[in-house]
Amino acid sequence: MSRWARAVAEAELSEPLPRRWAHSQGVAQRAAEVAGVLGDDAELLTSAAVLHDVGYAPRLAVTGFHPLDGARFLRNAHAADERLVRLVANHSLALLEAEERGLRDVLEAEFPLLDDQRLVDALVYCDMTTTPDGEVTSAEARLAEITDRYGADSLVRRFVRRAAPHVLAAVGRVESALEAQPR
Repeated sequence: MSRWARAVAEAELSEPLPRRWAHSQGVAQRAAEVAGVLGDDAELLTSAAVLHDVGYAPRLAVTGFHPLDGARFLRNAHAADERLVRLVANHSLALLEAEERGLRDVLEAEFPLLDDQRLVDALVYCDMTTTPDGEVTSAEARLAEITDRYGADSLVRRFVRRAAPHVLAAVGRVESALEAQPR
């Protein structure tokens, strides 16, 4: 699955959005680094990581909400695995941003959040510890970067303010799991 996922993400992002593609590659690299805590779901995480921002691709942006647009594309155009699609749709606390956009009911109805908290947390960790250029960063620095990128009254800034404690908690849970792994 991950080879296919990488090819799809590259085809959609590399030319129109090279920086988004660099970020997606970095998020996938982070997923490979946490694979040990996921066991059989490591490949699913890596696939979701590289595809999480595919909905930013200009040709896929229907609603303007990239988690929803990306998940619909993966479901409709590729008949992708349901768990993969749901991870992409709900990555990095997307339900909170969907609420800000008036799309929460739509997102929840089409793509319910997975019950597997460790997978959800792992994708948050990978996304929120990777810069827009694909480099490793802290979750605090990433949240600050996102906040600074958008205007003071922007919807995204409001979302980040609401999501920050949840992001930091998810990152903390993954870091604890990584520390508990035998070396």
